[in-house]
Amino acid sequence: MTEPKSYTYKDAGVDIDAGNQLIDNIKPLVKTTHRTGVMGSLGGFGGMFDLSQVNCKNPVLVSGTDGVGTKLKLAHQLNDHSTIGIDLVAMCVNDIIVLGAEPLFFLDYYACGKLDTIQATHVIAGIADGCKQSGCALIGGETAEMPGMYEGDDYDLAGFVVGVVDKTKIIDGSKIKANQALIGIQSSGPHSNGYSLIRKIVDDSQVDLNQSFDNSTLGKKLLAPTQLYAKPILDILQQNPVIHGIAHITGGGIMENISRVMPNDVAIKVNQHSWQRPAVFDWLQTQGNIDDIEMLRTFNCGIGMCLVVENDQVNNITEQLRSHNLQSWLIGQTIEHNGEDVVIK
Repeated sequence: MTEPKSYTYKDAGVDIDAGNQLIDNIKPLVKTTHRTGVMGSLGGFGGMFDLSQVNCKNPVLVSGTDGVGTKLKLAHQLNDHSTIGIDLVAMCVNDIIVLGAEPLFFLDYYACGKLDTIQATHVIAGIADGCKQSGCALIGGETAEMPGMYEGDDYDLAGFVVGVVDKTKIIDGSKIKANQALIGIQSSGPHSNGYSLIRKIVDDSQVDLNQSFDNSTLGKKLLAPTQLYAKPILDILQQNPVIHGIAHITGGGIMENISRVMPNDVAIKVNQHSWQRPAVFDWLQTQGNIDDIEMLRTFNCGIGMCLVVENDQVNNITEQLRSHNLQSWLIGQTIEHNGEDVVIK
């Protein structure tokens, strides 16, 4: 009689040793993100943070979660996974900063069909980099190897951030009214939105992503990591807390995201010619024959974050942003609502 086969988890496609190796690889990376309040170390069942160590009299916790969408496909196409982790952190952290929240800690979820420890280490190194740039700690995460759910070297990412803001300093848009200024802060490129359309344009045009473009290559410009805005905006709030509203320009572009922070009786008028778009958006619009409104409702078009402030604060705030090497422009005004949420000129 033939002996029955003795199965191992590795026979089913899950390599426990590779998972342990990844943890060893990333422990030094996680250590570089340490900040006051972090308790314990990587490897436990849960990450701990001591909120009493945060200088905040009336703490309100603010959380956010997101992924990076099909930009992952572009990272695979270019075989460059070094910055996609920054995108993951930015898409979460930039969401909570609109409320004035300081990011405290971050957790990631990395799911794949077969764990490539080198590739995963590059991804998590990017996550650690994004956390350091944002001042938050990477205190935990999960790596899930799921053969049959993901094919080949595909993987997916999700992130989760928790921040804190004093209850008396929450930026909730309640002070927004007509005749205030809209300051647009530069983006680093498409960030992590609109990549289904970007990839379709790339595929249909059969363009060479390694071709020279804007002092780099087209592929690198399309893969440029999302700009992180936490430290510059927190710095402005500490020095001069007069920001009435903040909008993170993500999916839905400029058309939808600024309107999300407006009271019902306030609309916005945006001058689409008031800022300098990165060249990659001109390429996308030309290559895809995309009309202006479709561009504004799909991409950030060069504006990654928008601030609503009093008119007499524009120069002061743009100067403070410049000190953080961020260019910004007066891109429009708030107006009384007349039936349209957004007026484009």
